[in-house]
Amino acid sequence: MKRSGTADLPLHGGRVPTWLAARMSTLGTAIAESVILHYGRSGLLSRLSDPFWFQALGAVMGMDWHSSGITTSVVGALKRGLNPRARELGVHVCGGRGRHSRRTPDELRALADRTGLDGDALVETSRLTARVDNNAIADGFQIYLHSFIVSSDGEWAVVQQGMNTSSRLARRYHWHSAAVRDFTCEPHTAIVGMHAGVITNLVDHRAKPAQDAMLAIARTDPARTLADARKLSMPRHHEVRREDVDLRRLGAVLAVAHERELHDFARLLLVEQLGPRTLQSLALIAEVVHGAPSRFDDPARFSFAHGGKDGHPFPVPLRTYDESIDVLRRCLDAARLGDRDKLDGMARLDRFVSGVETRRSPEADFPATLAHERAISKSIGGRTVFDESPRHSPNGGSRQPRLF
Repeated sequence: MKRSGTADLPLHGGRVPTWLAARMSTLGTAIAESVILHYGRSGLLSRLSDPFWFQALGAVMGMDWHSSGITTSVVGALKRGLNPRARELGVHVCGGRGRHSRRTPDELRALADRTGLDGDALVETSRLTARVDNNAIADGFQIYLHSFIVSSDGEWAVVQQGMNTSSRLARRYHWHSAAVRDFTCEPHTAIVGMHAGVITNLVDHRAKPAQDAMLAIARTDPARTLADARKLSMPRHHEVRREDVDLRRLGAVLAVAHERELHDFARLLLVEQLGPRTLQSLALIAEVVHGAPSRFDDPARFSFAHGGKDGHPFPVPLRTYDESIDVLRRCLDAARLGDRDKLDGMARLDRFVSGVETRRSPEADFPATLAHERAISKSIGGRTVFDESPRHSPNGGSRQPRLF
């Protein structure tokens, strides 16, 4: 069995405000539905098991682009949005953070009763993935979030996160049933993090002597190997910096959104009357839905769709966010009635932006782009968590934030 990847993220405090959480659920569900319509439920699970895609999804939904909270908020948003439509879309999200994590077995058994899936097998798989990441890999991270996403076909993905309070890092682990062969043979596709000395890894091939000793004692065949694949280690700095973004890719999005000739043609491809700022967001959403895996190695770029709740790279533009949701929702509603033209327009938009990047090789002026976004922020409803919450408690002491 291979884990499909990991991500290391700085621990961040705070909460997702209601005004953003509701929009994240709506947009996240629409993106998931778009992926299912184009690539099937398996395509969605495959993407969720990719740490780079998951990070880009959270960024395009307006969460802080690199913090630990992106995991909790994205999983929660998808659970709220997908579960009421699980019968229609065929995807169900179980588990979550803290007490929700502990309820995963009960949720899986209840799901099995409704769908005819093998509940005992799903519960065993859930427990095994958690135990491998929590116990077999002694890397200092304790699992506190466990989410099990399962399709009506029985295919599954696991997204779980551990916390290391000493280093103030969170580590997210991704699993996908498509890579499963045997829990005791090559269980991980990737584990990655900042080098912090020697760790105990009982599923590394170099642990063979220890494995043999354990086998003699417990008559259990521990897993053998660790293979590195999809790796994501996010920086400690909170702001989005020039080096975090592929400026050619961002430049293509900005060119399509703001250059008159390109904008008019891109708008025609989508069959929508759109302003440049909404087209900019939709181009990045279209890439999340249709982009190749290789295009998600700079997840910070996707925060240029709807900013971030803490104001990095700029405040969340609520008017643009709502327009993006409205366009995507209209595309999906039309597709359900048999008219796929607008929904397919999102795919054409993604191909068009990629073509502009390849042919013209524009490069974004990073300082100018940030300055422009911040200058227009108020006019498009820019908002952050600090707009309604004081940074300090009334008695003068610092408010203790919730760690995601």
